Order: sequence, then structure tokens, then C-alpha cells
Amino acid sequence: MHLDLLKLMIQITVVLAVCRVVGDIFLKIGQPRVNGEMFAGILLGPSLLGWVWPQASQYVFPPGSTEFLNALGQLGVVLFMFLAGLGINPADLASQARATITTSVVGIVAPFLLAFALSAYLQPRFAPEANFTNFALLIGAAMTITALPMLAKLLLERDILGTPLGTVAVACSGVAGVATWCILAYVVLLVKGQGKSSLYLSFAGIAVLFAATFLVLKPLLQRLGDQFNRGGVLNEKAMAITIIAVVGLAVCAGYLGLHPLFGAFLVGAAMPKTGRFTSYVVGRLDTITLSLLLPLYLAFSGLRTNVLALRGAQMWMICGLVILVGILGKVVASFLAAWASGMPGRQAAGLGSLMNMRGLICLIVLNMGVDLKIINTVIFSMMVVMALVNTLLTLPMFNYFCPRQMFKESGEDFGALPEAVPSKG
Repeated sequence: MHLDLLKLMIQITVVLAVCRVVGDIFLKIGQPRVNGEMFAGILLGPSLLGWVWPQASQYVFPPGSTEFLNALGQLGVVLFMFLAGLGINPADLASQARATITTSVVGIVAPFLLAFALSAYLQPRFAPEANFTNFALLIGAAMTITALPMLAKLLLERDILGTPLGTVAVACSGVAGVATWCILAYVVLLVKGQGKSSLYLSFAGIAVLFAATFLVLKPLLQRLGDQFNRGGVLNEKAMAITIIAVVGLAVCAGYLGLHPLFGAFLVGAAMPKTGRFTSYVVGRLDTITLSLLLPLYLAFSGLRTNVLALRGAQMWMICGLVILVGILGKVVASFLAAWASGMPGRQAAGLGSLMNMRGLICLIVLNMGVDLKIINTVIFSMMVVMALVNTLLTLPMFNYFCPRQMFKESGEDFGALPEAVPSKG
């Protein structure tokens, strides 16, 4: 146990130091820190450290030693999604309901249609042993998902998480994420040979979870807001109740086949939205979550990734095709849907750009495919490159379509940080 604790502390020190250095470098080149933290995890894995200096990699991250790191990282992403839910303004979401619904639906259907066409080309050539339906569904899930934790962190760093555009982006990402995890639950049931009755029970459970959150839990959480308004603080019991609610709904979401982070996000969305209350709750949790636990989550996911498997010009040309399909399915389709629903052209293009944030949630989906033996190393590597390239393109595209000056000229203060949302440089 002593050796495990010592190894864990070494891993945390190395991860946080590298994430801080790489994050600072990314800030200087115009990328958000969260992209640097994602890239730092990949540098610490077999893609660089394990290749250049395998002895150091073996010492710091020996096989089977990163499970504690994984557990801390998973806790971090759950808490962060609770904080992201706190930044959601239901009034802004209601005012943008048409754009949210249209963009969400198109942002799910278009990537899946393109993914099935792409799978018809890839599966016979690179994964003939795979079941086509399972293969296409998994590729579709990876193409559809927008990394909600990373998107929320990017919006937070740009100080636009609580704005109408930020709210719609997070909502669309959340809807795509729910759809993706439902599809993955279906794929898992198919691979494991379970019946359709289990799937129907999972879907029914998801509906019950949403209803219980907003009809039962939300009024109870309102009492915490009332307590704060009376005394100006929340005691330790109130904070403990909040954390229990977050972890409890995360567990429920996990048992229903969703990722636990969606349960935590629901609790945040159901919390009272008075500015001083939400600022107080955020202030109690954001430092340890954003500075310690979330970088561990990003780093652990990167440690599982190896981008050195692609070799040869033909492989990279096909990889380029995969990247193009990913952009068409999310950026172009989401832009057209938002624009058709009445959103101004530049903001619609900015929303489409934000939907291109794949991040390491996409890598987690792909790792599930490898674990279930649905995709092989070649397909995995191509999809990883797609996720990395699209993620790095997100902010440059968004800055091009939605520069800060544009919002200042239009009278919309998209650079002002709402009181309820923490800032992190």
C-alpha cells in the first residue's frame, strides 16, 4: 500500500507538471489550456514518452499502476460536469429552443449517416472480421459525440459558458452525448448477447432519471438555496448533501448505461440559479476540480492512446478522409441546422465549430470499441487522429467565425463572465 501511494504521488506530480507546462505553451499559441492538457496526456503515453524513453515510462507508469489515477480523474470529471450544469441558464436555453432542438437532431443524424457510408468503405478493407452493424454504430457514436467536459472547459476559459451561444452549445453537446451513450449501451447489449428487454428497461430508466431530477430533486435543492439566502453561507451538512446528490445521480446514470457524468450534469442543471448561491457553491469546488482532478482525467485517457500505428501514405490519405467526414458531419451540418432555425450566420458557424470538439470522450468511446473487439488498432488510430485534429481546429474556427470584436460591435457582451461561472486561466 505504501508503494502504491508513493507511485500515485509520483504520477500525480509528473502529470500536473507536464499538463501545466504544455497548457501554458498552448495558451501562448492561441489554443485553450484544456487542449494542452489533453495533448500532455498523449505525450506521457506510448505515443512519445513510451517510445523515446521507455525506461522512464515503465518507472512512472508501469502496467496496472494507473487505476488510482483513473479513479481520481473520473471523480474530477464528475465534479466538473456538476459545475458545468451550474453554468446553464434555463431562460437562455428556452429562448434558443428552436436552434437547440434543430441543431441537436441534425448533429446526431448527419454524422451517423456519413459514418455508415464511411464504414461501408472501411470495414471490408481494414476490419473484415468485425460485425458491420456493430462497427458502423460505434464509428457513428464516435463521429456524433462532442466532448461535453472539454467543451464546457473551453467555454469557461473563454468566459462564454453562461451566454446564450454557450448555453446552446452545451445543450447540443449534452443531447448528442446522451444519444451516443444510449447507442453504446445498445451496442454493448448486442455484443454481450443480451435481449432487447434490457435495452427497453434502460431507456425507461433514463426517462425516470430525468423526471426524478427535475420533479423531485430540484425542489429539495431549492431548500439549499433558501438556506443560503437566509444566512449567506452553506454549512458542511448542506455541502455534503450536494455532493451525495451529485455522486448518487452519477451512479444511477451509470447503472442505466449512460456515462456517470450525465447524472452529475443533471444535478448541476437542477440547482438554484441565483448568482450568489451558485458562485458560492462553485467557489467551494472549482479549485481542486479544475487544477487537480480534471487534468488527471485528461492525462489518464491520453496514456491509453498510441498514434504511431499509422504508417504509409495510403493510410494517411484515408485518415484524411475520416477527418473530412468528421468535419462535414458536425461543423457543416450543425451550422446549416442552426442557420436554418434562425440563428445569425456567424453565430451558427461558431456553434458548428464548437460541435467539432471531440476531445478524449471520443477516445473513451473508441477504447470501448477496442475492449469489445469491435474495431482494431488501425481503425482506432485513424479515429484518434480525427479526434485530435478536429479538437485542435475547434478554437481557431470559432475565433474566425465569432471574434470577440463582433460581439462588442453588436452590443452583446460575450466576453463578460457570469457571476455563477468560475474563471480559470
